[in-house]
Amino acid sequence: MDQSSPKVALLPPVDVMRPRPADEIPEHDSTPGGYQYSLKLDGFRALAFILDDERVFLQSRSRRDLSGEFPGIAAYLRDHLPPGIVLDGELCAYREGRLTFTDLLRSHNDRERLGVAVSYIAFDILAVPGRDVRALPLRDRWELLGAALRDVGPPLQRVLATPDEETALGWFRDMRPVGVEGIVAKALNSPYRAGATWAWRKIRHSDTRDAALLGVFGPVERPQALLVRLTDDRTVKTSPRLTPVQSRQVGELVRGLVGELTDHPDHGPVRMLTEPLLVELRQAAGRHGTARFVRVRPEA
Repeated sequence: MDQSSPKVALLPPVDVMRPRPADEIPEHDSTPGGYQYSLKLDGFRALAFILDDERVFLQSRSRRDLSGEFPGIAAYLRDHLPPGIVLDGELCAYREGRLTFTDLLRSHNDRERLGVAVSYIAFDILAVPGRDVRALPLRDRWELLGAALRDVGPPLQRVLATPDEETALGWFRDMRPVGVEGIVAKALNSPYRAGATWAWRKIRHSDTRDAALLGVFGPVERPQALLVRLTDDRTVKTSPRLTPVQSRQVGELVRGLVGELTDHPDHGPVRMLTEPLLVELRQAAGRHGTARFVRVRPEA
């Protein structure tokens, strides 16, 4: 992607900075400079690049452009932010007062028909017009993010965050019913660096996560494994093999939703579902950790 404008200092693709999992919320003063605590939302992680040819590139974790799937968000960003801005944040869907990851998996037309609101919740800024700011500490980037979003409103907003540990503990305790997954603690003196880092820590309510069930491996009535899409947009095959009880339950639930046998480029022969189902996984730490099936979730 070629851009000649001096306003655009950072172009896609860019690798994201990722928090490491932790068991508890760290004390504010346990790192030099202290921590910022923000909500961990259940959505699609996306970098938002405002380019200088009336385009917005919404980069997923897999570097795919999501702007065609979320045209309303892309249009709002294009109309309200200057070229050269690059944000890091989460695409989130809301229905009936809570976050609903399942609805992000629907088409744009289906979300509109069902009245599902989608927002882009920004938690960091990587560039401003003419300047890459990733080397600045988070406390400075947070101020720049606030200035960049000062005159905007929904569906674009800054994530709820605080330097107060007690407030963060209250959010962790009270906000799970509306779909908040937990808290992310970020060192206020941390620059933005690609990859997993202990400078950012995510504290979840549990060690499980949601995913979209896309297809089944093996006999439809007794599948052996599942093809799932994770919240970071990766598609993986579950492991180890489903237990007999899990296999029977999944076979019953997907009956009538299974299409033709297709050859997946990474995972081989799989029968894709005609519509995704929400499932719960337990995933080992690390980008390439195994995804173990737990259960099929009821619709949110």
